[in-house]
Amino acid sequence: MTETQVREKTPVDFWFDPLCPWAWMTSRWMLEVEKVRDVEVRWHVMSLAVLNENKLDELPEVYRELLGPKGWAPVRVVTAAQQKHGDEVTGKLYTALGTRIHNADKGPTREVIAEALAEVGLPAELLAYADSDEYDEVLRASHNNGIDRVGQEVGTPVISVPGADGEGDVAFFGPVVTPTPRGEAAARLWDGTLLVASTPGFYEIKRTRTKGPSFE
Repeated sequence: MTETQVREKTPVDFWFDPLCPWAWMTSRWMLEVEKVRDVEVRWHVMSLAVLNENKLDELPEVYRELLGPKGWAPVRVVTAAQQKHGDEVTGKLYTALGTRIHNADKGPTREVIAEALAEVGLPAELLAYADSDEYDEVLRASHNNGIDRVGQEVGTPVISVPGADGEGDVAFFGPVVTPTPRGEAAARLWDGTLLVASTPGFYEIKRTRTKGPSFE
């Protein structure tokens, strides 16, 4: 590579539901990884409501309520924004939503969605898609694109990167981590995650969560 050549960044596809605090933590980590590794995150929606729609009866009432209209609203608006204004707005709107929903603990209210749209300069009229199924087919297609890479026994986020051999992708759920690793700590977690995820036949590492997400 000559000095005039620019190193091509590795695309990292990241599927999220704005509702999930753990996906939010992981997304902030990925923004840190972008600073210290040659990667570029591409944001995609998935939906906990879609993921759980056939097993709502098995969930506690508080989760069933969250996965109702309140849960559909943010991801529908993000999907509509992406369809109408391009992929580049997806990550920006997710950041504006997540900062309010999680860091500020305001929840996924209509007011929060309206504030987030205003922050990133998107039309207020997009709020109407919170109650519209117009782009649900697109939302479900994006959701399935992510979840089909890892299977139905996971949640959000899903991350997918090109395989080292140039053939196929390496995809995984998580990592689930708090607080968000910064700087070289973020880089070490990224390197280690790719190492284990790219190992043929590797499926799972897990331990009991003893802390909730820390939105520092």
